[in-house]
Amino acid sequence: MKQQLSAALSLIKDLQIEIQLLKNSRNSNTSSTPSSQDFGSANKHNLREKSNRKSGGQKGHKGSSLKMGDKPDEIQKYTPKYCKQCGQAFTADAIFELHQRKQEVVVPPIKPKFIEHQSYSCTCSKCNMQTTSSLPSHLKANIQYGANIQALVTYLSVYQYMPSNRIKKYLEDIMNISMSEGTIYNIISSMGNKAAPVYETIKERIATSKVVGGDESGVKIDGDKAWFWVFQNSLYTFIKVAYSRGYNSIIETFSNGFPVSIYVSDSLPAQLKINTKAKQLCLAHLMRELKNFEGALNCTWSPKLMQVFKDAISYKKQMAVEDYFGANQKVIGFENQLAELLRIDYSDKHKKLRAFIRRLIKNRDSILTFLYHLEVPPDNNGSERAIRNAKVKMKISNQFKSFDFANHYAVIRSVIDTTIKNSNNVFDALSCLANQKLITAES
Repeated sequence: MKQQLSAALSLIKDLQIEIQLLKNSRNSNTSSTPSSQDFGSANKHNLREKSNRKSGGQKGHKGSSLKMGDKPDEIQKYTPKYCKQCGQAFTADAIFELHQRKQEVVVPPIKPKFIEHQSYSCTCSKCNMQTTSSLPSHLKANIQYGANIQALVTYLSVYQYMPSNRIKKYLEDIMNISMSEGTIYNIISSMGNKAAPVYETIKERIATSKVVGGDESGVKIDGDKAWFWVFQNSLYTFIKVAYSRGYNSIIETFSNGFPVSIYVSDSLPAQLKINTKAKQLCLAHLMRELKNFEGALNCTWSPKLMQVFKDAISYKKQMAVEDYFGANQKVIGFENQLAELLRIDYSDKHKKLRAFIRRLIKNRDSILTFLYHLEVPPDNNGSERAIRNAKVKMKISNQFKSFDFANHYAVIRSVIDTTIKNSNNVFDALSCLANQKLITAES
């Protein structure tokens, strides 16, 4: 009886620890958990340390304000009619001096413009041959939407995350354009096809980059679970959709992996399996796990490793270009500290902590890679930011209606994010795509 009671108490203790670890780790700070599924405070293990600075604009920050235009489109003059003191009326030849100027910015009522393209024929008076002029090649139907409308619909859907029914209402209420949701879908599909060559170019650039970050996040497609994968760096973002979270989803697109790249990711086995020049584990992920162990298990080992990571990240910010060449004693010191901490006897530790330490030992060469390469970051935050747009789209639209539409979204979003990273205007880029071929209007 005592043995059964002891076993039951031990099981209860293990379950309590398990529950605490789940509470600490499952929140919207991770890329795969929506805020609606948060346990407790989402900021419980926020790694950002509190600053002494006050909120808002900092001292010395150069502010900005709305500036008056030098050449206003319209001027409305207000002149006095009579003298306020004696009541004498001012005549037409009175001299008025400018006292004050104020401007307001307005948008004129938006009305769609219908451009009619007319082709004419003419019969030659000499040979009696009839010659007909050609219409522009992009005109495929009797009436169709212009490139700027096509770019606007794509901008609202893919960049601003608006569902098709809200785009329909926006066009109707603000732009005075009546458009069906079917036409909106066709526009996005057409733009996805037009963006395909640029999408392939982005893929090629990513495959040959020195540094590539990868991440994945779940989405819904017509009620089914699917995944958005992202592969990105400071200049390019490549997003693809797949029904699998496995390794095959990666090699279907990048069959050779990234043999010339240092690959930055979390510890997902499919990501770690990729053929690469070297790898960098996301320290932000590892530090969140360490924080969980410290809170749930009262682990004294976790804060020590956490401090090594913090010190290494801090040193990275101070490193000069020449610090990456030759033997760096500071980096060697971090390596020795890490090696010492991984020599811990973890046989009596909690199973979650044992698994964590085994994972670090297995991927030992991928923990401090960022200290040897200037372009390599210590975390995978860039990839998390790149994949976050899919989560925002899900929160607003709930799901994608079809795999094809999700794929078009991934293609266009890749072009949009790459455009942003290269400091170009998103609407201008979409307009360039739209001008290739225009969409036919539907009732």
